[in-house]
Amino acid sequence: MKSALVTGANKGIGFEVARILAQQGFFVYLGSRDSSHGLAAVEKLKAEGLTHVLAVQLDVTSQSSVDAAQKIIAGSTEVLDVLVNNAGIGGEFDQSALDTGIDQYQSVFDTNFFGVVRVTQAFIPMMKRSAAPRIVNVSTAMASLSLAADIGNARYPKRYVIYQSSKSALNMYTVQLAYELRDTAFKVNAVCPGWTKTDFTNQQGTSTPEEAGQRIAKYALIGDDGPTAQYFSEEYFPAPANCPW
Repeated sequence: MKSALVTGANKGIGFEVARILAQQGFFVYLGSRDSSHGLAAVEKLKAEGLTHVLAVQLDVTSQSSVDAAQKIIAGSTEVLDVLVNNAGIGGEFDQSALDTGIDQYQSVFDTNFFGVVRVTQAFIPMMKRSAAPRIVNVSTAMASLSLAADIGNARYPKRYVIYQSSKSALNMYTVQLAYELRDTAFKVNAVCPGWTKTDFTNQQGTSTPEEAGQRIAKYALIGDDGPTAQYFSEEYFPAPANCPW
């Protein structure tokens, strides 16, 4: 049985990705910063008949937590086939390039960028044992430099500089990781789930968590002829007129 780890999997998009992978026959480890929330998510999946799931306490901002999670997962499987780096935060609104303090930058980057690096580096040895390893980093169209550079476009978000910067850094990390793994079976991609109705967006958006989960899971399930070092966004951006940005 193939195995997958999804970070931030106790709710929202991460939970839907975990559900889809479990439905596809994976044993899924649901990473959750809060153990009780992770256990509740697992019970929900088991109630649906998806029994090959396990909650793992995983705070991506803590190296000791990441290392502990790796030991737990390595204790039940030698191979990890899929890693979905989904855990992320937006930071406080409103974010100004001129006025927002460095402590807020550090907080968001610690989850959205450094957290991905921590988790990826911890699980790469297990993934190298897979015949078809897949890494999907959850990104956003808001990280696009070309879209952001159109400073006259009032519909493009300009007040999330920390969040956008962290995801732009994530996109570069995705490409560099794919480059270093280019002569292997790894497929490494970044995917925007779209503007999704979750707690992250205060339940506003044009996509459901189920739709967003499908967009992410698609690239966890690609075949050997699938893409790598790419960024994918299936939903139109800039945001629609009713977007709160």
